[in-house]
Amino acid sequence: QVQLVESGGGLVQAGGSLRLSCAASGRTFSGYAMGWFRQVPGKEREFVAAIKRSGGSTYYADSVKGRFTISRDNAKNTVYLQMNSLKPEDTAVYYCAAKFGVLVPSTKEQYDYWGQGTQVTVSS
Repeated sequence: QVQLVESGGGLVQAGGSLRLSCAASGRTFSGYAMGWFRQVPGKEREFVAAIKRSGGSTYYADSVKGRFTISRDNAKNTVYLQMNSLKPEDTAVYYCAAKFGVLVPSTKEQYDYWGQGTQVTVSS
């Protein structure tokens, strides 16, 4: 069992930055690929970014490529999402997720554990 707790969300103006954190507890963090997803009311939860368990490879949705950076610190059992040049369309609840093993999926159905989410609101 893995428990995930996100933090760092808030209200920011367009063009601003936020850094989300996701702290994990439970099983060995370094054994899990980690992902960030986001969801707005009435829409499907969508993939944002993911990182291999070693941190060596990262993957991004086209909509955030070049603006967002995912990283992890296995010594701190934490994954981060640095979000720069934020746009109003980035407004959503952001969730982190954990997937045991070497695969780094971009579909929500393949993840094993989820956090409770943190709200990000970007004003225009």
